[in-house]
Amino acid sequence: MDGNLHYQLKFLMMARRILVIDDDEDILEILNIIFQENGYDIVMSNTGEAAEHIRVIQPDLILLDVRIIGSAKNGPEICKEIKSQLETRHLPVMLVSAESDLSVIAKECGADAYIRKPFDIFDLLAKTEECLA
Repeated sequence: MDGNLHYQLKFLMMARRILVIDDDEDILEILNIIFQENGYDIVMSNTGEAAEHIRVIQPDLILLDVRIIGSAKNGPEICKEIKSQLETRHLPVMLVSAESDLSVIAKECGADAYIRKPFDIFDLLAKTEECLA
């Protein structure tokens, strides 16, 4: 097998990486278990500062809480930033929140999807697959 083909096969077998930003440690732990059990590579952060390192983390999807207590920026602000930069605008962003007007917030900040807390695991995984398709 030549080196190029080997590299291509290795690349195809790599797990999709999800960056999860949520200030709730319990939610982070639940999402970590759900996604790891379903074959995803997870990077978790309880602050919005991880969004400043997207080029290093190289996620395939970003799950973002709307309210991130203790962070300089909230989820919609981070989403707008991601979607406004040429290098990151292609990344799918899914808002995860209990906000009653979540659909409006998602549309205004340019999020690709949203899911309400408390979420159904199967709905979450289905929306994740939609965003990664």
